[in-house]
Amino acid sequence: MIFSIACLLLLLFSGCCLGEDYGYEGNHGPSHWGDSYNTCIGKHQSPINIEEHNVKNISLPSLKLVGIDNPCSSFVTNNGHTVVLKTNDSKAATLYGGPLGNNIYVFEQLHFHWGENDREGSEDLINNHSFPMEMHAVFYKEDYKSMDEALKHHDGLTVLAYLYEVNPKPNPVYESIIEVLPDVEAVGKEKTLKEPLLLERLLVPDITTMQNYFTYNGSLTTPPCLEIVTWIDFKTHQQLSHEQLAAFRDLRTPEGNKLTHNFRPVQPLEDRIVFHNIPKEQNEVLKNDNDPSHEHSGQHSIKMPCSIIALGILFAVVLFAM
Repeated sequence: MIFSIACLLLLLFSGCCLGEDYGYEGNHGPSHWGDSYNTCIGKHQSPINIEEHNVKNISLPSLKLVGIDNPCSSFVTNNGHTVVLKTNDSKAATLYGGPLGNNIYVFEQLHFHWGENDREGSEDLINNHSFPMEMHAVFYKEDYKSMDEALKHHDGLTVLAYLYEVNPKPNPVYESIIEVLPDVEAVGKEKTLKEPLLLERLLVPDITTMQNYFTYNGSLTTPPCLEIVTWIDFKTHQQLSHEQLAAFRDLRTPEGNKLTHNFRPVQPLEDRIVFHNIPKEQNEVLKNDNDPSHEHSGQHSIKMPCSIIALGILFAVVLFAM
């Protein structure tokens, strides 16, 4: 009797550790997540399809990332659903600004979602278009002290989302991650990167486009699908080669199969609004260009044809001479 109970507990424990309670196909696939997790059938789920003609333009305070410019020791882990990257830095990077206001969020980890080919794999879609990969950088609200506690609150998490396109040339920024993937093919395997990692190169690949993003309220894209996430999807796409993308597809699931795809299908938008942040300077230009009232203001007086100005000056000179 005691042995039977012990075996049962061991099975339950191993299932929790390896995440065998959900997957991406068959009876464990996304269409069945709601059977075990009621929160996966909520009203404000992620991912979504972002239709650019339906977004609302807005100008938010600058998004700020702090502590990402120091090299830090990092390691990757295959958790059976994706490859997760964490840092060993005692002082984690933080995020604030944008839709977060003055609330500070602390970096927890980043991970990837991909497809079985180079035509699909992202979770969020843009105008119904899928990308071959998407990276999520997960931050928890500093007020809650930990990731576990943040999961209990409606504003607990923020996720920075990056979409990828295929490029003929490999992206050197990701080589340190790509080269250790063969060492973590099996579930539970962990490997430290050979060189210290600069998060700045991953999270801010181009400072000039950092403020150009979509944002909306949604959920985790894996069970339990808690609706506690502020999503920030950057418009500028990153580049990876076909070979770099293919390396992720060699990771293994808890069953030992290749993890060829790990993205959740898009969910209904329902009553949510997706905002497109436009930097204030750019927004002022757009307002001036689109506002017909400016046609009669001093700002646009330079549009008067030069010939009319010259005739006016000539007429004034003639009158003065008389």
